[in-house]
Amino acid sequence: MGYLKQFPSKDGYFGEFGGAFLPPELEPHFKEIAQAYERLAVDASYINELRYIREHFQGRPTPVQHAKNISEKLGGAQIYLKREDLNHTGAHKLNHCMGEALLAKFMGKKKLIAETGAGQHGVALATAASYFGMECEIHMGEVDIAKEHPNVIRMKLLGAEVVPVSFGAKTLKEAVDSAFQSYLGQADSAIYAIGSVVGPHPFPKMVRDFQSVVGFEARDQFAAMTGNDPDHVVACVGGGSNAMGIFSGFLDNDAVKLHGVEPHGSGTELGKHAATITYGKPGMIHGFKCMLLSDEDGNPAPVHSIASGLDYPGVGPEHSYLSSIGKVAYGSASDQETLDAFFALSKYEGIIPALESSHAVAYAMKMAKELPGEAILVNLSGRGDKDIDYVTEKFGYGEDFEL
Repeated sequence: MGYLKQFPSKDGYFGEFGGAFLPPELEPHFKEIAQAYERLAVDASYINELRYIREHFQGRPTPVQHAKNISEKLGGAQIYLKREDLNHTGAHKLNHCMGEALLAKFMGKKKLIAETGAGQHGVALATAASYFGMECEIHMGEVDIAKEHPNVIRMKLLGAEVVPVSFGAKTLKEAVDSAFQSYLGQADSAIYAIGSVVGPHPFPKMVRDFQSVVGFEARDQFAAMTGNDPDHVVACVGGGSNAMGIFSGFLDNDAVKLHGVEPHGSGTELGKHAATITYGKPGMIHGFKCMLLSDEDGNPAPVHSIASGLDYPGVGPEHSYLSSIGKVAYGSASDQETLDAFFALSKYEGIIPALESSHAVAYAMKMAKELPGEAILVNLSGRGDKDIDYVTEKFGYGEDFEL
């Protein structure tokens, strides 16, 4: 039996990680979602409608591109990019948002509720709500609203209500807290469409399954392009949805080495990074068990990343498990390395990447120098339209950047 059919367990565990630790009033609603998903995942009408959406609305499949200019300049491994930035709305997030919204439609729900950090999940869910004629409520930290203003505009244009979150660090963790609290009072008519492979069961499994289209496409495209499998597959990890998506196509192939890249921010002290697997320990957050960055009292610690979509103190339970068994190697990229990769891809390949995705590009660039003759496939999970104001105001246009 393949890995994806073995995990998670029936009650949502990947080894010791995962589960569903919920307030009693939410337990029946999450059970309803889990049962509906298990039923619809093998329902021909649901599957066919989702396939139609992927091809005719999202623009799938997205291509694999050889980053030949950067590869040549680095003089080591050949770098390839899975272009999820060309998916409609500019990131991988629509893969699961359309699946979750279609699930909500089949369940008779009228409203979609979610959190967002960088805004890509919010934009994707607002897009899905518009497509299906549903209401949409997006919770977003005030820090991220200021940082990712273009995506706030897009969400509002798409008809979503954007709820500013003004407590705590005013970033992604607090947005999740706020969205969960709102959902408590609307669970009969709404669905909380979690934006990554995090949260209580069934969301880590469900989001992974929706995102697995990225890995299956990439596996076949890379083989058709090169006649081989990649030696390495690299993806950034905050919650970890884009990474689980592309890893899904290669988890049963031991010859392909998988690498998750966490945000190392600006230092090793708590509050200066969000490298959860690198520095964390097992803990509980938002209704599930995972590796967690925590303070002396065991509470989720403050985190930092230049990329708003990665600044979360937890991580997907499946990533926690895959690290514990050594199936995926988890490394990190600093803010500065990420900025360098952002400018490199913009200047030498004609692609402005999301800061989240730039972490994976940065790590692949470091790897490439040491791996001549090998091939690295990077999940370019999103485009950087949302980041250009922030980057140029803080760091300029990279005029002096050279590889």
